[in-house]
Amino acid sequence: MASKKVITVFGATGAQGGSVARAILESKKFAVRAVTRDVTRPNALELQRLGAEVVKGDLNDKASVDSALKGAYGAFLVTNFWDALNKDKEVFQGKLVADTTKHLGLKHVVYSGLENVKRLTDGKLQVPHFDSKGEVEEYFWSIGIPMTSVRVAAYFENFLTAWRPVKASDGDYYTLAVPMGDVPMDGISVADIGAAVSNIFNSPEEFLGKALGLSAEALTVQQYADVLSKVLGKKVRDAKITPEVFEKLGFPAAKEIADMCRFYQMKPDRDVKLTHRLNPKVKSFSQFISENQGAFKGM
Repeated sequence: MASKKVITVFGATGAQGGSVARAILESKKFAVRAVTRDVTRPNALELQRLGAEVVKGDLNDKASVDSALKGAYGAFLVTNFWDALNKDKEVFQGKLVADTTKHLGLKHVVYSGLENVKRLTDGKLQVPHFDSKGEVEEYFWSIGIPMTSVRVAAYFENFLTAWRPVKASDGDYYTLAVPMGDVPMDGISVADIGAAVSNIFNSPEEFLGKALGLSAEALTVQQYADVLSKVLGKKVRDAKITPEVFEKLGFPAAKEIADMCRFYQMKPDRDVKLTHRLNPKVKSFSQFISENQGAFKGM
């Protein structure tokens, strides 16, 4: 273990960071330093059992970030906008890691980034949880960090929660309310991100300095509905909701999700072929739903 180069994984007990930490441990090419706020969590103890060095860390604290990165060859950084629902806080965390990796001379950072939608659309669209990551990504490039940015497609997991089919009021069927029109939307299971990131670390000469869009496949909302219908044995249809109607639904992130879907309709770069090369076992939406049928119990 001691002879292996160390990759520090932030957010290692979360869905995306956990997937990355486990995949790097599995590939056995690097040692993993897993950073979490609570080292007693079951996910933290599981990573320890798998061979990771688990350390307590806080992305808001300079000394903590410094300690987590000291002596590391590389780092994987994912930040969670939804944690504090605060764009400035996410930008602060990202820039703190960027400055620290620069100061310590890390050789390869993989950052879970996204596009700066506000800048790309001249302020017409605002997707704070994209924009903050886009701002951090731009900062990483601007100070010359050896980095690969991975821009992950919409999580298939959203269909188990926020985008779960809803029973129609006028009949025996369900609807999917995702405001995409007929434009295909890229998707991927968060569990499949780890293997792709692990292979990016294994091939720095190919991926350093690049922004890569990760996607298992791109389907229209009706195609997502068709898969759900087939696997669950229930009629599911596209609700055909427009972004304009969606943003008036009145829940806290309605406008943000509407603008995100407007941005998705502009077809940002997500590379299905590259994703399958980086993770040949990446699941299709159909496989994902088949494996998660239990989440739809009681539908």
